[in-house]
Amino acid sequence: MAVLKMEHVGVMVANLEASIRFYEEVIGLKHKSTLLHTNGVIKLGFLGFEAVNETEVELIEGYNAGLPQEGKVHHLAFTVDDIEAEFTRIKGLGVEQLDTEITTLPNGSGYFFFNGLDGERIEFFQSTR
Repeated sequence: MAVLKMEHVGVMVANLEASIRFYEEVIGLKHKSTLLHTNGVIKLGFLGFEAVNETEVELIEGYNAGLPQEGKVHHLAFTVDDIEAEFTRIKGLGVEQLDTEITTLPNGSGYFFFNGLDGERIEFFQSTR
């Protein structure tokens, strides 16, 4: 079991489609995939360059549009090779705000969140993409 790389940075947006166009046209990122979260409300869009195993930008629509400008970056995500083993390991460390369970997305990818020392949200993510 190991943390393998920085997976993605999640950014909250008001309009997913408009933000995808912005990141494609202004930044030059490529839209890789979009999916509806299992909660039926949040939409996720993943963008990146053409590199394999790159760090991606995850755009999140429907989470919390009321945050100040400084709070739009929602979390840092790291790729792990065994989500269940990492969940057990992190649970044993007594970190704050650990999710109660692993969430599995419709595409089979799994993740969980916990807090860093200053309250920053950290996600461990095992991808099927």
